Amino acid sequence: MLAVTVFAALACDLVGLPSPQLFAGLIGGVVAALAFGWQMTTPRPVWSAAQAVTGVALGAYVERSTVEAVGEHIVPVALVSVATLALTVVAGIALARVSDLDRPTASFGMIAGGAAGIVAIADELDADNRLVAILQYLRVLIIVVLTPLVATTVFPGDHGFHTGIGHQTPGSLGDAALLLAASCAGGLVLARFVRLPAVSLLGPMLVAAGLALAGVPFAVPLPAWIQNIAFAAIGLQVGLRFTPDSMRAAGRALVPGLIAILGLLVGCALLAVVLAPLADVSTLDAYLATTPGGLYAVLATAVDSGANTTFVLAVQVLRLFVMLLAAPVLARWLVRAEPRRPRQPTAAR
Repeated sequence: MLAVTVFAALACDLVGLPSPQLFAGLIGGVVAALAFGWQMTTPRPVWSAAQAVTGVALGAYVERSTVEAVGEHIVPVALVSVATLALTVVAGIALARVSDLDRPTASFGMIAGGAAGIVAIADELDADNRLVAILQYLRVLIIVVLTPLVATTVFPGDHGFHTGIGHQTPGSLGDAALLLAASCAGGLVLARFVRLPAVSLLGPMLVAAGLALAGVPFAVPLPAWIQNIAFAAIGLQVGLRFTPDSMRAAGRALVPGLIAILGLLVGCALLAVVLAPLADVSTLDAYLATTPGGLYAVLATAVDSGANTTFVLAVQVLRLFVMLLAAPVLARWLVRAEPRRPRQPTAAR
């Protein structure tokens, strides 16, 4: 299974897929579950560790420069982030109406941003993380393909000003060990005082973000290989839960899911038209800032097109936090609003 995962990671990276390690883990798990018929799951400590590393990696995105970039425009940016969340809920409910998906699964499949984080906590929030993973990365693939095309065809010459993106250099192994230890320990302490769902991811994420904003020396991005192992473990956990029935359900959800994703992209583009004058940025800057996910593809397009990369990154990161922190509340509301349908069996007994 690990050999299949490594080979798939190299292949996914070669063709330029986003988050190739998570894709590879998903493929490795599906092959083990369906082709080999192995009924396995990742050990609980490994799954919790993968969630924690993902949370720390997401929290380390936060920098003072990204927060300062929003500055006096925090109100319109926050409102657009909340409106984007509302759009994802509407798209998810519409998808649930025209497909076999339940509301939590459809809505989390549409949530814009933090795909790895959403997939990691979906199962704890009464959604089927197998189908959430497929919808999330279908959205990311569409964004990777369409964003450069839209930037050059719809907004030719409509550029903001180019500013340095402010990426930090990944820290050393010692920095990573200190950040992981502090964030995980702090997350456990936080969970004692705040009833925090999906604590394995959200606790370390909040602590890591706080340490980064406080300027703690070791609060820098994790080395890529640590993140890659965590993403692969998340992909494996999801892939190992696939059954023939769930694969057929995924196939039936693809076409309505694609339509819902395209509707979400159009809705976010309209929000960009509203945000541009309110935040005093170009329409291209606002479009890239409100694009629902695909962070690395969006930032690459921003750099190539001369857009305001600091503003784009700030809005994208703010929305990522809004989505992940709102997910537990959203899950409770969706479950109350609709009786749960029978879930697909994890494996034949």
